[in-house]
Amino acid sequence: MTTAPPRPRTVDIVIVNWNTGRCLGNCLRSIARADRSVLRVGKVVVVDNASSDGSLRHLDVPGLPVRLIRNAENRGFARACNQGATLCDAEFLLFLNPDTELYPDTLRVTGEVLGKPWAEGFGIFGARMVDARGRPQLSCSRFPSPRIFVGRMTGLDRLVPALFPPHHLRPRELAHSGPVDQVIGAFFLVRSSLFAELDGFDDGYFLYLEEVDFALRASGLSRPSYHISEARVYHAGQVSSAQLGPWRHYLLLRSRTRYMFQHWPRYQAWLLTALSLSVEPVARLAGAALRGQRVELRATFAVYREFLRWVREDRKATDGMVGRQGR
Repeated sequence: MTTAPPRPRTVDIVIVNWNTGRCLGNCLRSIARADRSVLRVGKVVVVDNASSDGSLRHLDVPGLPVRLIRNAENRGFARACNQGATLCDAEFLLFLNPDTELYPDTLRVTGEVLGKPWAEGFGIFGARMVDARGRPQLSCSRFPSPRIFVGRMTGLDRLVPALFPPHHLRPRELAHSGPVDQVIGAFFLVRSSLFAELDGFDDGYFLYLEEVDFALRASGLSRPSYHISEARVYHAGQVSSAQLGPWRHYLLLRSRTRYMFQHWPRYQAWLLTALSLSVEPVARLAGAALRGQRVELRATFAVYREFLRWVREDRKATDGMVGRQGR
């Protein structure tokens, strides 16, 4: 008696685009070339956040069922992901950055892992990010803690990592597949049932940490994350965010503050907010001064001045953060 092959899983892919140029087309073509025999692609939803660079000219890829949502304004990454997910009905959802490219075997290897009986215990799956030469890049991280954030603010995570562990896992820590706190959002595969149960990403995160927040909430439901080392994904990185210049740090500060007040005791959140407005800007300004970067000095002043204004004015950001912002 022959054993029947495992049934193929199905996945819908959501890609949020903002001025990524030819990267979007390269990403879509890599999906079309990928082996989809084990993990079948139902549809690909591209959510465009008011791009102005002509990147949407690259959507026409033979053999790939692409659907487009065009926003009149940049609605942020988390909200756009949620928009795309409303059009999806497959067993799995894959949130894929437009500056990524799949290898021919990425979906097959991922699908084989999803078919393992033990994989039912995990709710989120990620792949191994590599650069153009195939060298490992940032793929997974630890859940942020006060010690991790203090280390990043002060540089102590590089000086004394034993006391202040780095936020991101090093490549040597990811030599093999296994459970992790969270996988990065560039390739973020989640069970659709879990995504619905958690009501998707928190729209309050405009950019950064939305996948961290989601993974932490999923772990609270005993649906942890799993890193698939054998599944490779090329990731250019920061194609969109680099266009924000110093203001991407402002968005990180906002997301970091939201995360702290949502998931930590209030005294810890307030303490780290105070450090964000004192120790961290001093360290950044000192570094810019030592490098002789006057432009960076002015930009740093502007970013922290705006962040202070946001902390003062937006009480939802600093006074509990228990409610979800509307979509």
